[in-house]
Formats: sequence, C-alpha cells, structure tokens
Amino acid sequence: MPSFISDHPMLCALALIFIDIAVWRLISVNLATWKLAARLVIFTVYSAVLFNDGMNPMLVAPYADNTALHLAATALQIGWWLFAARTLTVLLGTLMMQRVGHTGRLLQDLLGAVIFLIAIIAALAYVLDLPVKGVLATSGAVAIIVGLALQSTLSDVFSGIVLNTTKPYQLDDWISIDGTEGRVTDIDWRATRLQTSQGSMAVIPNSLAAKAKIINFSRPADMFGLAVSLQVSPHARPQTVIEALERAMQGCRPLLAKPAPSVAFKTSASGGVEYEISGFVPAMALKREVRNQLYDLAFRHLQAAGVGVLSATENSAPAVMSAARALLERSSIFSTLRQEEKDMFSQNMVLHTYRTGDMILPAGEVSDHLFIIESGVVSVSLVKDGHKFEAGRMGPGEVIGEAGILSDQAALADFSAKTFCTLYRIEKEYLKPCLDARHDISEAMKALLDFRLHAAQALTQETPVVPAKKGFLQWLRKRGL
Repeated sequence: MPSFISDHPMLCALALIFIDIAVWRLISVNLATWKLAARLVIFTVYSAVLFNDGMNPMLVAPYADNTALHLAATALQIGWWLFAARTLTVLLGTLMMQRVGHTGRLLQDLLGAVIFLIAIIAALAYVLDLPVKGVLATSGAVAIIVGLALQSTLSDVFSGIVLNTTKPYQLDDWISIDGTEGRVTDIDWRATRLQTSQGSMAVIPNSLAAKAKIINFSRPADMFGLAVSLQVSPHARPQTVIEALERAMQGCRPLLAKPAPSVAFKTSASGGVEYEISGFVPAMALKREVRNQLYDLAFRHLQAAGVGVLSATENSAPAVMSAARALLERSSIFSTLRQEEKDMFSQNMVLHTYRTGDMILPAGEVSDHLFIIESGVVSVSLVKDGHKFEAGRMGPGEVIGEAGILSDQAALADFSAKTFCTLYRIEKEYLKPCLDARHDISEAMKALLDFRLHAAQALTQETPVVPAKKGFLQWLRKRGL
C-alpha cells in the first residue's frame, strides 16, 4: 500500500467515491462492460483502503476517542455497504440485460431495491450496532401501513412483474389493450406506455393491462393481419360478389400468399349484405396502405361485376347504359369526354376475353390499339439480368398499350392475364384523331406513359456493386502471410 494512502486513508476513500461518480458519467453508455469493469476495480481499491486502516464494515467504526474521525469512519463504512449494493445491482443488471434485454428492467429495479434494503439493514446492524429485530418489527408495521395506502400502486408494480415474466408484449411491439392500439415505448413500475397511430401517448396501468384483453400485432414478427369489410346490395348474387372480391385480392400484390387471403360472408340484413376480406402483410407499416389499396380494388372489381357498394355514392347513370359506356364513365383518362363523345367511343370498343395465363400484349411489340380492362387482374412482368419477374398488377379501368398509340414505342413489359379477364379494345386509327383534338386526354396518357417508363427503368436498372473494403489483414491473407 503506498505511503500516501496509508497516511490519508479517509481522504483517499472519499476521493475514490468521487472518481467512481466521474468515471461512471464520463464513459459512454455503449461501453457498459468497461463501465462495469471500472466500477469493480474502484470498489476493490476502496475496500482495500478501508480494511487496511481498520475500518471494517462488519464492525463498529474505530476512533471512539475522536468524535470527528469516528463519524467520518462511520460514514465511509456505511458508504461501503451502499457502494457494494450499487456495484452488485449494476453487475446483476448487466447480466440480466444480456439474457432478457430491456424487458427485464422492471425486475432489475425491484431486485436493486431489495439489495439496497438489505445493505441498509446490514449497515444499521454492523456499523451502527442497532438492534435489527426492533428495526425490522417497526419497519414491518410501517410497511403494512404504507402497503394499505399504496394498494393500487403495489398492484401495478406486481402486475408489471407478471407482464415482464410472461412477456405478452415487449418494447416496440404493436399491441391493443382494451381497444387502445399503439406501439410499446416503455414498461415501468406503474404503467405501460403506448404511442398511438395518431402520435399521442397512452398510459395504461399495469394492473389494467394484466386483466385486459391484449392483442399483439407483432407476433409472429413476419406477418400482420388486416381486414376490410364492405356492404353490398342484398339483391346481388353471393357467388358474383365473392368472385369479384377474390379478383381484388389477387390484384393486391403486398398481400402474403401464405397464409392465403380469404373472403367471408359476415352478416345479412334487409338493408345490405356484409362481406369481409382478410389477409396478411409482411410489415406493420404496410397495413394502412394495403387496406386502402384493397378497398379501392374491391370497389372497382365489384363495379366491373355490376355490384354496387352501399357505402359508396350511387351511380347516376341510367340502367340501360352499355358495359362499354359504363367503363368509360369509370375510366380516369376518358371520364372527361362529353356524353355524346362517350356514346360514340363506346360504339367503337370491341370486347376481348382472355383466360388465365394468356398473353395480352408481349414486350417488344408495338401496339396499334389500346386496351381498357373491364374485369379481371392483369399481371405486368419485366426482365432484369435475364430473369423475368412480376412488377405489378392491374385492374378494372386501367389501360394497356398507350406507348404504341402515342409514340409508336414497343411495350417494355409483358401483359398477361392473371385471372380470367375481359378487356375492351380501341383501334389506333379511331383513337388518334380524338387525342389530337382533346389535349387533356392526350396529356393524361402522356403522364401515364412517363410514369410507367420511369418505374420500369427503376425496377430494371442494375444495382451498383459496392466494392469490398480492403484492409491490412485481407492484404496479408491474400499473400498467405
């Protein structure tokens, strides 16, 4: 032991406490192992200083004839017990974090509280030489009184222990507790905090969460369920509705194939019949987007099948309207035509049908006609690095072949029937004069073509190869050193 430490043990012990506080704050949180190692070293040195000078924490403080030194030694010995409790708490906390992660933080806090309570009782018994039995009896009575006063809080604490042990949810899980849905941001002594989809914070007491119905949308982690309900006319044939909704499901690419999506009849009443589409997506962030897309596809496919959605605005078109004329009304490109123009257009539209797998327009072919999809799902395939892949799916109201009509360009993709499809065909020689006369329709088709060209280029361009980093060790291995 250095002479300076032997001559000034109390000053050195006090300095070690301040050094421990400074080191603990200066070392980054990411270096938890180094922080723990530094604390263990400082605690070991602190213990050696005390024991070397006769300030044994298991005994009453020395220097009974000198009040100032006696009080200082007593404080350092009590500090040793608290220092030991804190070091043991950090050690156990580090081990628990490696095994159970952040979900064990509540249990870690409770364990730390018990360790500190034991350290305080030991300091009272050994250092201050107080009758521990009397203290424990008094503290027991006080604990009963406090326990009765804090009954609801203690219920939250023990419910939090149960939740952390059974793990119905963890941090960052998307859950629903009694209808309150959100992402778990924290689980503390009293409550579970959820960040809702509106960005607000919901605080659920642990005692309520332990008794409530909990739905964990993040389990399993690779699929998230969603459902879309629609009410249709009670006069529509169920098989027609189900087939239209099944085509809508096939047109929604983000839906997982396994488990397969499904359509189910829910309820029937005189005012309407309710059907539900249910499926799964691979990520929680996709749920809202896919629900919107699925509802839009269901609306379009039901319209194509002649079935109206009761929640939608009723169509004001006359019942005697032909299928081709009704398709022009629903088309986003041709809906701006005047009524007489739509009547003339519909008379020059020819219906074509395609079975599943039939090629509608192959890549490389310059189309001399425009297709408008009336019903069914059309698959769009591109080629990248010599391999064909599905780039998208199209549904009722969308057009095919605009590249050949506008600029005599060849189709960049294969358009094939994913399901049984019906499409109306408009020849170029009839369509071209209309595009020259109606610039709004021409501009809409050009915007659509530009969007599809950019999308195709983005999907088929080669991914840049990131050069591997070459370090000194790789250089040695390459040369067999």
